Amino acid sequence: MITYGAAQDTRGVLGTGSYVPGRVVSNKDMTALAGVSEEAILRKTAIRERRWAKPEEATSDLAVAAARAALEQAGISAAELGLIIVATSTPDSPQPATACVVADELGAGHGTAAFDVNSVCSGFTFALSIAERMLAGASADYALVIGADVYSRILSPADRRTIVLFGDGAGAVVLGPGGRQRLISSRLASFSSERELIGVPGGGSRMPATEETLRDGAQYFSMNGRGVAEFVQDQVVPAVQEFLKDNGLSQDDITHFVPHQANGRLLESLSERLGIPASRMAVTVTRYGNTGAASVPITLDHLARSGAVAPGDLTLLAAFGGGMSMGLTLLRAV
Repeated sequence: MITYGAAQDTRGVLGTGSYVPGRVVSNKDMTALAGVSEEAILRKTAIRERRWAKPEEATSDLAVAAARAALEQAGISAAELGLIIVATSTPDSPQPATACVVADELGAGHGTAAFDVNSVCSGFTFALSIAERMLAGASADYALVIGADVYSRILSPADRRTIVLFGDGAGAVVLGPGGRQRLISSRLASFSSERELIGVPGGGSRMPATEETLRDGAQYFSMNGRGVAEFVQDQVVPAVQEFLKDNGLSQDDITHFVPHQANGRLLESLSERLGIPASRMAVTVTRYGNTGAASVPITLDHLARSGAVAPGDLTLLAAFGGGMSMGLTLLRAV
């Protein structure tokens, strides 16, 4: 576990952006696809619909669209970026880094550092912390941090437990001098002994893709839902409480709570256990489902553009995902 405050010359969030594909997949559509009733999906997940990418859309396409929205709000061009980080567990391809594809499509300057981070659904918070520290004392002023995933490509139609949960999307922030929201403190942690709760077993160097692995469905995402819920209860809840305490805060000081949009019912439980009222929790899972590493930045963008964030407000980002990994970040609006 690593915890740190912002650097003295900290950058802040200059702009946010998000993008979801145009294809809406409703619970009615899911009934036909997965054989689960609309009522059951809503009751167990609080999800009403999700967005899935078109066949020709890849993770980088979603990331570029979200990045352009964030750059426009920040008022800078891609050529001014010194750093681009894409958090994803569904890259365009194993090589090259999806961030390099994004950099090229955006027209970033020659030599802009671009790389991917894979901490699954916690990836954006990890990437945000990395970018903030890299900018401290660096010659570059601006960084672009993106969370993007296309989970619809790795879901098994036969797994009704996961196929109803996930959607595709991307969210982005631009970090630079000043900014609307300053990074106050971050904490990153992994609980590697529980790594088998979430994963895609096939397609890597441990289990290369073969006719046999494809026949067995090893290329598909798998998740132990009950195990993940227990992880949130046993690890995430006390970690958030300790993080706030270490920063001299309590749950009453948090104005806006932006958790990973894993499952609507899980978020209700998380809100209750933390003592953070549901009215302070930003929620997009009902419309977009679980969008992986994109869920926190998409939700942050919706919150930022809603006009609900006022100077002095504290926003808590809390992400958790495969690995198992967890990333917590405090932002203060100025």
